[in-house]
Amino acid sequence: MNALPAPLQSGTGEAGGPGGPRRGRRRRAALIVGTVMVIGGATGYALLDDEAPASPGGAAQTGLATVTQGRLSARTSVSGTLGYRGGYKVVNQAAGMYTRLPKAGEIIAQGAVLYRVDGRPVIFLRGSATPLYRDLRLGMEGADVRQLNAALVDMGYGGDSGLNPRSSYFSWATREALKKLQDDLDIKENGVLAKDQAVFLPDDKIRVTSVGVTAGAPAAAGNTVLEAGSRTRQVNVALDASLQSQVKAGDKVTITLPNLKTVPGTVSSVGTVAKKNSSGGATVDAAITPAGRKAAGALDQAPVQVSIVTESVDDALAVPVNALLALLNGGYGLEVADGSGARRLVPVTLGLFDDTAGTVQVTGPGVSAGLRVVVPAS
Repeated sequence: MNALPAPLQSGTGEAGGPGGPRRGRRRRAALIVGTVMVIGGATGYALLDDEAPASPGGAAQTGLATVTQGRLSARTSVSGTLGYRGGYKVVNQAAGMYTRLPKAGEIIAQGAVLYRVDGRPVIFLRGSATPLYRDLRLGMEGADVRQLNAALVDMGYGGDSGLNPRSSYFSWATREALKKLQDDLDIKENGVLAKDQAVFLPDDKIRVTSVGVTAGAPAAAGNTVLEAGSRTRQVNVALDASLQSQVKAGDKVTITLPNLKTVPGTVSSVGTVAKKNSSGGATVDAAITPAGRKAAGALDQAPVQVSIVTESVDDALAVPVNALLALLNGGYGLEVADGSGARRLVPVTLGLFDDTAGTVQVTGPGVSAGLRVVVPAS
């Protein structure tokens, strides 16, 4: 951790006029804290063109910066992994031989064929209520029937028959809609969905991530045929458990990709169960959704940095961190320059920090936007 500014004695050595002696000249250093902050309504600080001349005795030159005003937001910076939401395993129920399999990276929409066993298609339908554990036919009821009805309507097969997507009953409307789907897939139109004929997954489109079997291998019930995820990009973060109460769904974030490009995002979920990590601490799982599918590119399992807003202050006054002076009696101050070039020391109270822009929120007597403060010359 960098050292804080050294205490400054009052008197002739604290803030003499331009060119005057400066015994115990200030040492300025950035304060490092556990969170990273950013100013949303201000542009940090601008070093002015005018500089004070160098002091006798080789003292460092100084410059002037202005006090800015705007929205100040504290951010927590954490590491994450960019990938795709979801991790689905497709378990086979058909007997025979695998005759057609998808390739890793292939995108498959619901209602399409996932793979084939003995030439017979196994189709993908959207649903997360329950796996397909039985043959579904006319007169049955249950959560599995309800997700079938919803999938059929979602694919456009229930409109003419008035099929209710929330119904858990396998009606004549369900049967007719299913027969239309079977006809489109060149499957026997019997209006029955056999348990080895379809797989329910909780998405309308999936991206195949790996295939665990090969064409020509024997197919048996219980085999994991492939693994897949959604097409929705997601950053997974192991969030320090101490920050769990400060981060919530809906918080805005900035994601820094490996190529240093930044992408906005939103916290989609924060876990409630803490897990121990290798360093002896505890973390909770958090998920972040980048803004736009294409914004994060095609990277998968890529390391990224995530900056999460945890606190904000409106109309905050901010100065460069290296303008701070550590006072001998405790606390911090600023060396203020007026229009005539005279300088005076003003005590200030610190607030939020912006470690990215190198600024800090300050309040104090006479401190206002546009005030000029002394900083080391760049």
